[in-house]
Amino acid sequence: MVLHHGVGANAQHLSPLEQHLAALFPNAFIVSVHAPYAADTATGAQWFSVQDITEENRPARVAEVMPAFIHNLRYWQQTSGVSASATAVVGFSQGAIMALEAAQAQAGLAARIVALSGRYAQLPTHAPEKTTLHLIHGKSDPVIHYGHCVSAAERLVGLGGDVTADVIPFLGHEINEKVMDLVVERLTGHIPQHRWDEVQKAAAQQADR
Repeated sequence: MVLHHGVGANAQHLSPLEQHLAALFPNAFIVSVHAPYAADTATGAQWFSVQDITEENRPARVAEVMPAFIHNLRYWQQTSGVSASATAVVGFSQGAIMALEAAQAQAGLAARIVALSGRYAQLPTHAPEKTTLHLIHGKSDPVIHYGHCVSAAERLVGLGGDVTADVIPFLGHEINEKVMDLVVERLTGHIPQHRWDEVQKAAAQQADR
């Protein structure tokens, strides 16, 4: 499980979530990654600049830093000895943007993408194969409107993607106990669609014998 914080924060910001996951997945290799650039509008770090950010220039800024983001993810997979098929990428806010766009940029990066209070830089053009996306957003989020979660889920469903979307009433731009419990619920309770497809295919083949 590779965690990515939001702009102006640091790797320690996600420590409560990291500890929550570690307690429930004691055999998992969990790392919280520190963004590589100093934040230009606040303390802490950032994955890309938000200074004078617009809907038009956001995709280019994300694309510019994406190779380094993917390289870092591959590094932790190699270091841990865990394959992409057993990797969950978790991101909060700007970290969620990077996680979602990484799955668009390169196929087969992870089995799960968990986006907390995030969005796509631009709506996806395809649904990643064998990657389940979990979108979790607060309806009272003042930083990134929950409508981005809804529109992304609708687009992914239309593209045939494997996605869950949860909009939580009264939740702001934050990760609280309810969010952490929901992350665990989605990781443990949602069987990926491609697994269902494989089982149904195997059952059909068995019936034909």
